[in-house]
Amino acid sequence: MSNGRDFTSNLGRIYGTYTGGFIGFVILLAVLEQVGVPDRIIGYLFVFFTIGVYALIGILSRTMQVSEYYVAGRKVPALYNGMATAADWMSAASFIAMAGGLYAQGYSYLSFVLGWTGGYVLVAVLIAPYLRKFGAYTVPDFLGSRYGGNFARSIGILILFCCSFSYILGQITGTGIIASRFLGIDFNIAVFVGLVGILVCSMLGGMRAVTWTQVAQYIVLIIAYLVPVVILSAQQTGVPLPQLMYGSVLQEIQNLEATKPALEGAKAFMQTPQNGTEAANFFALILCLMIGTASLPHVLMRFFTTPSVREARRSVGWALLFIFLLYFTAPAYATFAKFEVYENILGAELGTLAAIQELPRWVFIYGNIDLVKICGANAVDAQAVLSACQAKGVTMLDHANFSIASDTVVIATPEIAGLPYVIAGLVAAGGLAAALSTADGLLLAIANALSHDVYYRMIDPKASTARRLVVARILLIVVAVLAAAVATTRPGGILALVAWAFSLAAAGLFPALVMGVWWKRTTKEGAIAGMIAGFGVTLFYLIMTRYGGMELWFGIANISAGIFGIPVAFLVTWIVSLMTPAPSKEMQDFVDAMRIPSGATLMEEKA
Repeated sequence: MSNGRDFTSNLGRIYGTYTGGFIGFVILLAVLEQVGVPDRIIGYLFVFFTIGVYALIGILSRTMQVSEYYVAGRKVPALYNGMATAADWMSAASFIAMAGGLYAQGYSYLSFVLGWTGGYVLVAVLIAPYLRKFGAYTVPDFLGSRYGGNFARSIGILILFCCSFSYILGQITGTGIIASRFLGIDFNIAVFVGLVGILVCSMLGGMRAVTWTQVAQYIVLIIAYLVPVVILSAQQTGVPLPQLMYGSVLQEIQNLEATKPALEGAKAFMQTPQNGTEAANFFALILCLMIGTASLPHVLMRFFTTPSVREARRSVGWALLFIFLLYFTAPAYATFAKFEVYENILGAELGTLAAIQELPRWVFIYGNIDLVKICGANAVDAQAVLSACQAKGVTMLDHANFSIASDTVVIATPEIAGLPYVIAGLVAAGGLAAALSTADGLLLAIANALSHDVYYRMIDPKASTARRLVVARILLIVVAVLAAAVATTRPGGILALVAWAFSLAAAGLFPALVMGVWWKRTTKEGAIAGMIAGFGVTLFYLIMTRYGGMELWFGIANISAGIFGIPVAFLVTWIVSLMTPAPSKEMQDFVDAMRIPSGATLMEEKA
């Protein structure tokens, strides 16, 4: 990969070979399973082989060029940038937690699918092409240049750090869940195992290494996500098209909910929002996720890597297609998993030790890592379950006395459905790819902002290229280790951690970004006041409702905290901008030029 031109001219052949090799590897492990190789060995092979491949790409893509490290030399074709963007985007929240949320809450969690997908429309229409025309390396770089000074840049860095750090905690939590299950190690150790793969990919080659690694990770994650649900669709409906066939399974679930005694009291899987508060939360979350998508620094950074503004626009379209493949499948995944649990688990006898021992093996596997509870106790073994159920007088496993962590549903579904263990290992590899790819992008966004916007722009503008990259790599390690340490405390579920990041980014960054592009009259004072006000209101609501015991405002859940901060930020930015002197004519002309698709990158022209 040392010759960038040769590599980019052979991308189809390289990644075609890689895909074929990965499929061959999965087939080989399937054969090994059939000849008696232990499940533990297959799990180790899946995890370490895939991490090893990603690390190899990171090592081969190492660079000491600033443009390669920060924006991959702006040489990534739209198709592959779209694939990398999809991998960067489809984090542990999308791969692991989204279908799990749909499994647990049904219809109401479609807000995640709608919000995250719709957000890319805002990215394509309002922001991505114009930031690419601007030519910045980072989002704070744009804020500092557009709003003339380090104060706006500093506020942007603070918001970037907060939202990206919350987001990365969700990814590291995902890697910990997967590694603890398939490597048989404690969660607190597992998060650091996943961290090794993240650091090798991102530390040496920056955006260049992360880009080509994320393309490889997308191939793994989409194969891993589709294979089990296609098999389940074929088994249960006779047609291997889960996206089209899960409607019939939904009908069977509704029949079970109506007739099976073990499901008495369960919330209907297809139940829509039942009152004004539920509906308000549904649409508030969609709005926060859409606007947050168009504000997240690690997502916007991806569009700085394309060769031109036109390619930036095209890469958004490709990203939407690649994301659609997974998001269109997630409801089917949740549906098939729900049916398997309703049909085969709930209603099982719990009155004797022998009956409990007949429960599927996966119940005790996940019970031993605190992810499955029966009668309120971890299902560590049959005796523990019997004792807990006898204490409560429960003799049948019903909905009220069975729980599985929603973050576990996707990983556990192959085992829940009785599929070969190699399929479970494949899903684990996909989930790991999703979590690692996003963690790479997030760590890079944080480290690049600190090294480029703080160290280079504010502290030492004369720093050599080598020193700048060394600083970036040191900061990458520090932030990664800090994030892993915080993740071991399990501050929240994956979806909650990620949703907080979206609200913080939406309220703190979106108004300054979109008004900076589309309203020439936006002033430095207005943007700074708006960022502080929007971010402050959102952070206050998050902290006080989560930890301070404050009542919810209008019943809006704290994962949608941005619904209060976003209008405040827009309003404050508008009012303060009108109250302060207009930007210079030079800056207004600069903004006009930024909205013209043709022509050279502006920052490069200015330089």
